[in-house]
Formats: sequence, structure tokens, C-alpha cells
Amino acid sequence: MTTSAFFTGRAPVEGDHVSAVYRYAARKGAIEAVEVAAADLGIGIHEMREAVDQLVGSRLLRPGDGRGQRFLPVDPEVAAASLVSFVEREIYQRRELIDQIRERIDVFREDYVGDGATPGGSIDYLVGSMEVRGFLKMAGDACRDEVLVLQSSGIDGDELAQTYLTLLGRGISVRIICQHRNRADLATRMKMKRLTEAGATVYTVSHIPRSAIVFDRSLVVLFGVADGEANVARVHNQGVAQFFLDLFNHLWETATPLEGIEAGYADVADDLQQSIAALMAKGYTDEVVARKLGMSVRSCRRHIATLMRDLDATSRFQAGVQAARKFLANGH
Repeated sequence: MTTSAFFTGRAPVEGDHVSAVYRYAARKGAIEAVEVAAADLGIGIHEMREAVDQLVGSRLLRPGDGRGQRFLPVDPEVAAASLVSFVEREIYQRRELIDQIRERIDVFREDYVGDGATPGGSIDYLVGSMEVRGFLKMAGDACRDEVLVLQSSGIDGDELAQTYLTLLGRGISVRIICQHRNRADLATRMKMKRLTEAGATVYTVSHIPRSAIVFDRSLVVLFGVADGEANVARVHNQGVAQFFLDLFNHLWETATPLEGIEAGYADVADDLQQSIAALMAKGYTDEVVARKLGMSVRSCRRHIATLMRDLDATSRFQAGVQAARKFLANGH
């Protein structure tokens, strides 16, 4: 039995016999014979041997002969020290193994050309959820100051939200811009609540075409999906990073702060309707408008119906043009 089995493995045998057997050994000074001890305690021989095995594995009993009959109790402090020493040694060995793996793999780093990248280039691609998760963890661990997030589809995925929470816990600044529609989705709002309570700042805008993260104002990560698989492009180029910083700051200045978790569409209704009107004026279908704004077609049609009713318009195109002129005249 491994050292951790006593604590996290199988459940104790029925009736908590492990504690009873240890108390028996401590009181008697030793278990002289397993069968005798089982009879004294009123438990079966199978349960007795299972309890003894667990106690030996946890260093609380040690064999007193070579026949598996006599066992001596061990001071719990000594047992704990023995277990901790074993675990520390195991951790050290695993860290050594990790260092060896990294050292062996790093030999090939200069030869690696990512899918779609060029030797010595500043852009490479990672495909597959496992590879993407590993890279994001590595980027998060290396981050020291600030993370800027453009989220086109809400705070998706518990793992990504947990990454932000971990960064916040380390004192890293996290600013997120997501879409207005996330205010109406309860599950997403609860994730945003956890993040804001942990110290993140969340703003919303009408539309974000693609998700991206900028780590420490230098590493840009662009998210995408190809053939049903998650993928990211990581960009190590200061010019590109500066472009995304400028874009983020521009959106931040025009975005609406998420001041309370109860905030729904009310605070962003004009901005949302303006975006819908502009797309309608271009002749886009309901489906295209909904996709561009990251909302369901049903919700989009509800907003369009409200616009047409308020403007007394007879066609979608007319409503879009009139609404766009109205917002422009009002200085929105």
C-alpha cells in the first residue's frame, strides 16, 4: 500500500477497526498474535488483517517478527515524520524528473517550427485543447504584471475563468472586455461575478470579432477554431502587441463598465440598438446580425421588432436607416 492510501485511498474498514486496532496495540504494548487480537476486539480475521495492513502502511505499526503475527505500535509523531520524509523525497525525485524532461526537450527547441510558422518567425500555432491548455498555463505562470482580455463569446469555460482567478490571486491585474449579450446570460454573469469579486475589471461592448489575450503587454494570444478543434496563434512581436494594446484601450474607453451583477441590457440598450441598426442598414439578414453581435437569432429579432415598432418603420432596411440617423443626430 502506498503512503497516501491510508489517507486518500479506500475507505476504512467497517466499524472503524483501524482506530480500534491501534488503540489495542498501544494499550497492550504490542499485538502478539493477530488471531488473538481479533478475538479480543470481536472482529473478523479478515477485517483485522486489513486494519493491520493500513496501520503498517501508515507507519503506525511495525512488524515485530518475521511471521506476520507480532506488531509493535509506533509513536504517531514518529510515524508522521516518516511519512512526510517519504513524501518530500518523492516530490524531490519528481522535480528532478521534470527538470530532466525539460532539459531533454529543450535541446529540440531551436529546431521547432510550429504549424504555419517560419523558422525564427514571431508567430506560431497550437492546435488541440490539451496543447492550448498547457500553453495558457505556461503563459499564466510566466505573467508578472497585467492581462488584457478580449472575449468574443463570454467568459467561456471553467478552466479559462480559473486561470484568471489564479492570476488575480497572485496580484496580477486582469481587465476583460466582453459583449453586451453576456449581461443577459445567468451562467456567464455568475462567472463574471466571481471574477469581479476577485478583483477583475469587466467592461462590455456590442461586438468583439475574435477573442484574444495580451500577457504583460508583449505576448498576444489569438483564439480560433479549425475543423472543430480549438487553436491559438501566439505572437511574439512588439508591433503586433502594440496594435492590440491600442485596440484594447480604444474599446475600453467606449465600453460600458459592469458595475453590478444585476446589470442587464438596460445600461447598454442604446449602444446595442445602434449596432443592430447599423447592421440592418447594410442589408444584413437577422442571422448575420445575430452572429456578428454574438446573440441568438431569437433575441436579435426581438430587438429588431422593438426598433421597427418605435420608429413606425415598414421594412427592416428602413428601420435600420432611420435608427442610424436618429442615433447620429442624438450624438451617440
